[in-house]
Amino acid sequence: QVQVVESGGGLVQPGGSLRLSCTASGGIFTHYVVEWYRQGPGNQRELVARSGMGGVTFYADSVKGRFTISRDNAGNAVYLQMNSLKSEDTALYTCNYGILVAGTLFARGSWGQGTQVTVSS
Repeated sequence: QVQVVESGGGLVQPGGSLRLSCTASGGIFTHYVVEWYRQGPGNQRELVARSGMGGVTFYADSVKGRFTISRDNAGNAVYLQMNSLKSEDTALYTCNYGILVAGTLFARGSWGQGTQVTVSS
């Protein structure tokens, strides 16, 4: 297992933007699907976005058109660009990599501590 590290969160006003980073060593992301998740207060963890092999992406309906997932060429980082942020985007954001089977990611990485995103005026 390779440890993933999330960063880039913070406090932002509604309508603002943040760019989250999910990093791991050794170019590991080159070989796997990478997903971003979030868990808001009192909510279950939910899938936010997925970066699959060959550039295939998936977004939750709640973030479609506002969030963009991308990878660096070296396979060491996956980014989540979040625009037009809303209060309901407030959550702890985490990421992991693994193999996708029937729509479910079998995670291979060691979970990080996540990065907190707070959207508030």
